[in-house]
Amino acid sequence: MTGKTILLVEDNRDDEELALLAFKKGQVLNEVVVARDGVEALDYLFATGPHTGRDVALPQLMLLDLKLPKVDGLEVLRRVRAAPRTRRLPVVILTSSREEEDLVKGYDLGTNSYVRKPVDFVQFVEVIRQLQVYWLVLNELPPVAQG
Repeated sequence: MTGKTILLVEDNRDDEELALLAFKKGQVLNEVVVARDGVEALDYLFATGPHTGRDVALPQLMLLDLKLPKVDGLEVLRRVRAAPRTRRLPVVILTSSREEEDLVKGYDLGTNSYVRKPVDFVQFVEVIRQLQVYWLVLNELPPVAQG
């Protein structure tokens, strides 16, 4: 365990299992916390709801699907960027959406990267490996904002 948590926000159980398998196959050793809808992701990030009282340490990276129940991924991103404590959290939109509007809105709202999920498992594993290398090894994080 590296102490660098990944928050995977994914409502599709098959895609969740595929991502977790890709993390394992890609030898990603980080703890992966899964949120299955937008509310659960926000509760985890802001230590509210069922996560009230948890250590509020932020994950090092959030992989965010767009098409989520309760609160969609773009609204999650909007709220993350609006809060001083989470506005610098690296967010990678990891989605199957091919909509140009989603791509543009994601960047307008401050995503750090937009990655389309490959259908092929071997390619998906490689995408996860590259995300891990860049965001968890190479990328320098800014200090955590207070407030």
